[in-house]
Amino acid sequence: MKNKSYTVLDMPRSERPRERLQRLGPEALSIQELLTVIIGRGVAGRSVMTIAQELISNFGSVKAISEATIEELSKIKGIGLAKAIQLKACFELAKRKEIEIDNPINDIEITNPKAVADLIRHEIKDKKKEHFVLVTLNTRNKVLAITPISIGTLNASLVHPREVFKEAISRCASSVIVAHNHPSGDPEPSQDDINITRRLIDAGRLLGIEVLDHVIVGRDTAKSTMSKIIMPEKDAYCSLKERGLM
Repeated sequence: MKNKSYTVLDMPRSERPRERLQRLGPEALSIQELLTVIIGRGVAGRSVMTIAQELISNFGSVKAISEATIEELSKIKGIGLAKAIQLKACFELAKRKEIEIDNPINDIEITNPKAVADLIRHEIKDKKKEHFVLVTLNTRNKVLAITPISIGTLNASLVHPREVFKEAISRCASSVIVAHNHPSGDPEPSQDDINITRRLIDAGRLLGIEVLDHVIVGRDTAKSTMSKIIMPEKDAYCSLKERGLM
């Protein structure tokens, strides 16, 4: 006869992770207990505590778990697609909270393209695919929100004015700035980038919402003039407005 897996239900009620969190707050829980609460329940033959512990053992740290892909998380027996997505959502919320603390966007006034690049750089510069984001602004050019619009190689079907201006209208934006990254690291605009920008400008005119700029963020590499060594260049970005391509 197989030994029964020890489960949360075998614990005294007062010692179960959910009850401890409710009584003592999340700070009192171990990493395993916090993961247990998020995952919720186990599967046949594997308790939720066992699954949580395997996550820690396999990845080694909370940071590594947070950076794991949905596919990598799903390889843990008992972490299916739904639970992997739950975990990714929780870590993303924690990440966004830190971003808000470090950089409260509602206090930021956009005065130049560099301010836009600095604002979104940490979010998209190292992505392996192109991430197109919308920065909505009020009448004082202060940021209302930064909203992801699409992921993938930019083209007219992927970045549609409808999606861009639906978000701008919902936030009562006075103007917008669009931005995306180039995974190659080179922020030089493509013809598609230019065409999409002009299409958005035309749509914005009809709606009375000005498109102020399109900023492309690179992966910050440039050759030193003194040697052949590739050196980091913090301000690697391109403003279509500055380049006269709007």
